[in-house]
Parts: sequence; C-alpha cells; structure tokens
Amino acid sequence: MLLMMLERGEPIHSVVFFDTGWEFPEMLEHIDLLKRRTGVSVWKLYPRIPFDFRMLHRPVIAKSGQNKGKVHRVGYGWPSTMRRWCTREKVGQIEYFQKNLPSPVSCIGYAADETHRAKKGSKDTSKRYPLIEWGITEHQALEYCKSKGYNWGGLYDIFDRVSCFCCPFQNLGSLRKLRHHFPALWERVLKMDDARPSHNVGFKDYVSVRQLDQRFAEEDRQMKIFA
Repeated sequence: MLLMMLERGEPIHSVVFFDTGWEFPEMLEHIDLLKRRTGVSVWKLYPRIPFDFRMLHRPVIAKSGQNKGKVHRVGYGWPSTMRRWCTREKVGQIEYFQKNLPSPVSCIGYAADETHRAKKGSKDTSKRYPLIEWGITEHQALEYCKSKGYNWGGLYDIFDRVSCFCCPFQNLGSLRKLRHHFPALWERVLKMDDARPSHNVGFKDYVSVRQLDQRFAEEDRQMKIFA
C-alpha cells in the first residue's frame, strides 16, 4: 500500500509500526529495509508494559465482585477471543499517536478481498483503505511488493498470514510451519506456555503447546513411516 501511495504522489506523514516484542526477526528487518529504501519516517511504538510481563506476571485488579479493587490473579495469560488484551494495547497506542497529529488520516492496508474488515473512521480521525479503493487484492499486493524487492525474509513463502509468532489465533497449519521452519521461536513458545498462569487453561482451544508439540511430532513420525 505504502509503495503504491508513494508512486501516486500521495503525501505521507509517517508509517506507524507497533512492535509487540513477539515479532518475527524477519519482519523487523523488513521494516528497517522499508525505511532505508523509501526514506519515509517510521515510528515504532511499543507496549506500555512488555507483553511478556503482562501475560505472565502483571497483577490483575478485580473490577467487580467480592474482590473488587484487589489483586485476584497474576498474569493476563494468552490472549483469547474474549480477552484480546494485545489488540487493545496496539490499537490504543496507535490512536494515542494519532491524537497528536493535526487532522490525521489513517491509511490501513486491507485489500479488496478484505472489505469485511474495513470500518468507518471515528470522531477523532478518519480512515482510508487505499487498496480497497484501487481494487487491489491480497495476492496482487503481495506480488507487487515482491516485484519491488520486498520479500519479508521469505515469511510469506511459508505463511499465508504473518502476525506475532506466538499468536494463539493462528491456525494449526501455521503452528506446524512455525515448529518446522523456526524451531528456536517454537521453543520460545513452549517455554512461554509452560510459564503461563494456572488460571489460563491452554494455549489454543484449551490445548497446551506441549500437547500440540506431541501431536505434531507424532504426525511427523507417521509421515516418515508412510514415506
């Protein structure tokens, strides 16, 4: 999206990237490459409290009930559908950044085949979806970027989508690929899950990462038997 906007001569104030601390190293390298090649100002935003600490160690104060105002558990645990604390922090930090700009327009890279993800702008800032405006699909956008020399260190040759390497919302296929292609990161996810708070039952669908690891190992063993 950014490259197409620059080609069209659209004014760009800055690019905002929220570094969760759980990013693929290849993604961080991609951001640095983009900054060097385009000369566009890239602002890296960070969580107010590191995600590792928030997930595993942060005291959580009860907002209601008998324990209201008291610590009723420690650590948020893995993000879940009902508890997407990671997304709230990311969106909150970006919105705070925008409030310091005069009449900001937030351009979001949803593609033409992702129109269901697009939302109208709030009172504080307007939003644009240039790829949707131009009818550019996800595949077209990816191929365009590759033609310009951007390949994210091969991440998109492995994964259909890329987010935090430890995201519990990724599908099993993505987790299998993480384990196969990035064993060091997979080991980190294993250790994170081993340390998760006791109130947090499982990593994905109440299943631990250790259980997934055993499942994937057994699948690999079966593949070797039938190969």
